[in-house]
Amino acid sequence: MAHYELTTPVSEAQIRQLRVNDTVTLQSTLYGIRDATQIHMFDRGRRTRFDLNGHAVIHTAPNVKKVEKSPANPAGYAPVCIGTTTSDRMERFTRPLLTQYGVRIIIGKGGLREDSLAAFSELGGVYLAIVGGTAALETTWIEQIEDVDLDDLNPESLWRFRIRNFGPLLVAMDSHGESLFSVVRQDAQARRARVLASLGVKSA
Repeated sequence: MAHYELTTPVSEAQIRQLRVNDTVTLQSTLYGIRDATQIHMFDRGRRTRFDLNGHAVIHTAPNVKKVEKSPANPAGYAPVCIGTTTSDRMERFTRPLLTQYGVRIIIGKGGLREDSLAAFSELGGVYLAIVGGTAALETTWIEQIEDVDLDDLNPESLWRFRIRNFGPLLVAMDSHGESLFSVVRQDAQARRARVLASLGVKSA
């Protein structure tokens, strides 16, 4: 288990170094993305003007307030509370994020499934997990909302955040086919079978 400080954008080689149970702290730039954002990008053919190649995205629809544009708030938004949403329902977008946009890091909570794990292995990506209920802490890691695209989808716009010391985050799915969520699932199934057996019930 090791800790890594990564400044985005990152290379495939940097991602291939990461292993499940390592921790990562991110610097520089992070993109906020959610369901509607990706539905429009991948189902409805919309494109973003942002270059996501080598970058990290976080599953979020942030709570922000509209303010006058200024050097402190160049996008006209100030962060109020920027938390992370459950990733599972965005499973089908992992592969196109990596293949079409070159995204290397996905941040969320609850994990992703087997196709995402396969995409990480084939293309060089990683899933970094955040514990639920930490939105207030996450917000302190975001220095500024630098820019926003697809803003007619607000709050599920595509956000560009300037970050500092974003983490540490746990490597929960790596590019070597390992997933903490698979381990937990297998352990839970084994425990269930043992409990049922102790009750004289055959598990399906």
